Amino acid sequence: MSQGNSKEQVKSSSVSVFEELHNMGHEQVVYCHDEESGLKAIIGVHNTVLGPGLGGLRMWPYQDEQAALTDVLRLSRGMTFKNSIAGLNLGGAKAVIIGDARTQKTEALLRAFGKFVENLNGKYITAEDVGMNSSDMETISMETQYVSGMPEYRGGLGDPSPFTAYGTYVSMKAAAKKAFGSDSLEGKRVAVQGCGNVGQYIIGHLIKENCKVYVCDVFEDRLKQVTSKYDVTVVNPEEIYDLDVDIYAPCALGATVNDDTLRRLKSPVIVGCANNQLKDEKIHGDACIQKGIIYAPDFLVNSGGVINVYAEVIKANTDWTQGHVEKIYDKTLDVLNISLAQQRNAQEVAMEIAQKRIDDIAKVKVKY
Repeated sequence: MSQGNSKEQVKSSSVSVFEELHNMGHEQVVYCHDEESGLKAIIGVHNTVLGPGLGGLRMWPYQDEQAALTDVLRLSRGMTFKNSIAGLNLGGAKAVIIGDARTQKTEALLRAFGKFVENLNGKYITAEDVGMNSSDMETISMETQYVSGMPEYRGGLGDPSPFTAYGTYVSMKAAAKKAFGSDSLEGKRVAVQGCGNVGQYIIGHLIKENCKVYVCDVFEDRLKQVTSKYDVTVVNPEEIYDLDVDIYAPCALGATVNDDTLRRLKSPVIVGCANNQLKDEKIHGDACIQKGIIYAPDFLVNSGGVINVYAEVIKANTDWTQGHVEKIYDKTLDVLNISLAQQRNAQEVAMEIAQKRIDDIAKVKVKY
């Protein structure tokens, strides 16, 4: 195995990479390469003041290595705020594997990744994210003890997706209370962008509450799964932004709230489980306020999954997880109350709350 690139490559790219690390406040970035298995991965450790960095492993066919680096830096930074605002004793980290999880994921590749995780000696704990499942975590655990989200038959708490979905659902109810005067979602029109594991659980909650649900996804098999279980309306991925709905729920990849989509969106509420929904936290968070759109900060909304993963780390049970996920409703209300009262960017409000906890603990605790 080898880490990093050739001296020539490092020389040409190190300035820009280190500038990014400085600007986003990262502690460490590890490039992982294993020629035999084809592994090309990046681990980003953002902040370990509250504890070891925990964050999921994503496998995605990125356009290029820079796109993968940008994603892992944004995701790991988001995990710092997510873990903090959720009240967990965890820092923020994330990892990405460059490749198509449907065609390129192998046992050898996952085990090679596990070796790199083990080499960090606990500074990073991995878990599942896009393109991964609890079975993959079991494979990775053959090479490292620093893994969570294990199958139940291995003593883990299994798939965290239901808890991510439930946290998103209660956030929708909190946002609806601010937007419509009631947290009932009955009769509301909701556009769900992305029908992966979490998206499908969210759709299930919405259907139970008699919502009119519109869905889209780039994968036909996911759409078939959803339409076989629920009465939903399938739309083209580009149409999702133009629908006349009450709630837009981004549940796929990030940056879907941007200049173009904000011109088209008619929904007064944005609440979804995707990470990094705002293409620019400042510009597009402010734009939501200016347009009268209630935006629930993504890293708070989708924190149910990491709460479940943390429960596995500390050997708690699902009742503990459920109780903590329920609190996302009140935390969302708190952030939105401040945001609306002060006419301030909700993302920045939530980040300030999360950062204050980190700063307070930093005064009494050294870095992990």
